[in-house]
Amino acid sequence: MKIGILGAGTWGTALARMLSNTGNDVVIWSAIELEVEEYSRTRRHPNLPGVKIPEQIDFTVDIKSACVDKDIVLFAVPSVFVRSTAIKVAKYIDNSQIIVDVAKGIESETLFTMTQIIEKQMFEMHRYPQIVALSGPTHAEEVALDLPTTVVAACQNLETAERIQNVFMNTCMRVYTNQDVLGVELCGALKNIIALAAGIAVGFGYGDNTKAALITRGLAEITRLGVAMGCLEETFSGLAGIGDLIVTATSKHSRNYRAGYLIGTGMKPEQAVKEVGMVVEGINAIPGAMHLASKYGVEMPIIEAVNAVIYEEADVRKTVSSLMKRSKKSELPKSALNLNFEHTVIKNREGLNMKRVITYGTFDLLHYGHINLLKRAKALGDYLVVALSSDEFNWNEKHKKCYFTYEQRKALLESIRYVDLVIPETNWKQKKIDVHEYHIDMFVMGDDWEGKFDFLKEEGVEVVYLPRTPEISTTQIKLDLNKK
Repeated sequence: MKIGILGAGTWGTALARMLSNTGNDVVIWSAIELEVEEYSRTRRHPNLPGVKIPEQIDFTVDIKSACVDKDIVLFAVPSVFVRSTAIKVAKYIDNSQIIVDVAKGIESETLFTMTQIIEKQMFEMHRYPQIVALSGPTHAEEVALDLPTTVVAACQNLETAERIQNVFMNTCMRVYTNQDVLGVELCGALKNIIALAAGIAVGFGYGDNTKAALITRGLAEITRLGVAMGCLEETFSGLAGIGDLIVTATSKHSRNYRAGYLIGTGMKPEQAVKEVGMVVEGINAIPGAMHLASKYGVEMPIIEAVNAVIYEEADVRKTVSSLMKRSKKSELPKSALNLNFEHTVIKNREGLNMKRVITYGTFDLLHYGHINLLKRAKALGDYLVVALSSDEFNWNEKHKKCYFTYEQRKALLESIRYVDLVIPETNWKQKKIDVHEYHIDMFVMGDDWEGKFDFLKEEGVEVVYLPRTPEISTTQIKLDLNKK
């Protein structure tokens, strides 16, 4: 593969070395001419001691040459430079290429993740490449030494994620796939803030108990926000979630943990960043995290505490005391009584051969035609799963824009008594995966899709096409409203 890597930092360089050693043609771009000259001459990176950069890797300051005719263009610049870099390269990208992003962060002004920023800039230049987020518990210092590492390649198009899996996977790097791109990216951005909290606590003099509490409850905060934004809860217990959080909040290689430690000892945040000598993404991610928590009405006390210490010069001891004195709560999301009741109901239904039904759709401008379809689908079984098209899927694949966001449409569906579970639909090919993951017995769609999903019968699923309510449709509602 021909691969262009944008950014000559430790992570970009470590990945370039790995990809070159597995037979790929790699070029690294940097905007800093002195870096290009030094790395080309010495074949060394100052922050990767003992690591030799392969002779076959080229360095360039010409960003065009790092993009044109490449199979993969990899963004390895700090999060604050992702947008400006995307603007520079958009005109050189074509639709056959795959963009892989390894930067982690949230843009505070737009609340976009890194792949969302890249996608937006590509769209404005009428470029539509596949974009993959590559994330997980990865320190460049260890990848550059060929130590065993695992990562996640996240893309709504599973086939593209699998292509990147094949390119990046080797005897030292094991790659898993995931279609929950937003969840993976939220984990990557927000775990840096929790790592700051862990470092601050240790620097101030607190012990392992405190650090473990911050990691555990920090993950609970990140998961709450992710689920509120429509992400899959399972993502947060995976490599991009708990895996990346553990390594970032405990490792000597973690710049976020080190910066937090220095701040905990009394050093000013700007001094700590200077001492670390590299970008501290957790500090950059705090404003975006605070805005997201407010937007989705999610309580995130640890991230709020880090914000207070970093940006409001709050006293660490008083801040920790405030966290400890918060009102009493249960660790369980629901009462034990409710959980036991739900478990008993499901168990009893399973004993009676509970029939699971799934249907798919956008369900924008929810109307009685939708209700009729859901009612009839539920009547065919005991448990109804609705796969709801994500905003990105609607825009990129269906080429239509919804009036309501995914989160709003999900909330509406969840309020309907016929619906038991709402999951995101992020690509056309996930149906085979869903019917097995959710133990589906029957697949239901409107009869305007007649015959299109008969291939699911090979998966052992009954396929039913229900007549739609003829006099009503979302498209007709929009047309009628426009006439008025």
